Amino acid sequence: MRKTTLFTLVFSSLLILPAMAQLGKVWTDFQYYSVDLQNYLRSNVNETFRPLDIRTQGALSNYSGELNLPDPVSAGRQVRNDIIINSISGRYENNSAVNGAGVSNEVNRIVTRGAVVGVLGREGQIRVKTKLEDTERSIETIAQTIEDADSFLDKIKDQVCQIANTGGMANVANQTLCQSSIQQETTVKILQEQSKIVAENLAQTIQTNQSIQYSNLNLANISQQIEEANRARRVDSATEAARLLRTASQTDLFGREP
Repeated sequence: MRKTTLFTLVFSSLLILPAMAQLGKVWTDFQYYSVDLQNYLRSNVNETFRPLDIRTQGALSNYSGELNLPDPVSAGRQVRNDIIINSISGRYENNSAVNGAGVSNEVNRIVTRGAVVGVLGREGQIRVKTKLEDTERSIETIAQTIEDADSFLDKIKDQVCQIANTGGMANVANQTLCQSSIQQETTVKILQEQSKIVAENLAQTIQTNQSIQYSNLNLANISQQIEEANRARRVDSATEAARLLRTASQTDLFGREP
């Protein structure tokens, strides 16, 4: 009876081991990520949006939700509306509507870069490294626990199955326990392999997420380059128009007869 009870308890503990070895702390980990993002915004808003830094920081704060993440669409819309309503021109744009659209786009870009820093920045990489190390340790713990228990459990299983094979009505329960022990041993092996697959999926997900962040960063940079190129063309066009107007005025001034 003691052997049967011990056998059942050991196998039961192995079956729930993957659940006990969860990394957990997902909310805490996400909070660290959001703090990194907010720190990036606070450090870069002043330089990027001056003299609209106070308005922009206020919009980002007003539209930060329960996750402490800013809503770039709503924040950008608020800043754009403030610029248009108050007819605020920028360093490169006299048209407040164009200036508002440009600032709104920059809000989207700075939030994107903040998200990238939250994942790929120094603190973000420390969190990812810790998560991967904890995952590998969990897999090693599961494997070591099963390996340590294998020989002991095999002996118990053999004894139970030998008793069950002696025949007689009294051994019906032992036969059932023998079959159950074999099935449980197989299940534990399957769960061990599944835990490895889950760990591999986590690693692949992290790598995919990093690739997505690089793509987002590239898109933000491309967007900024296009906007700067368009601004340069508008400046060139305005300069050329002013030159032609000046030339036309001079021609008209000196070409007329008194």
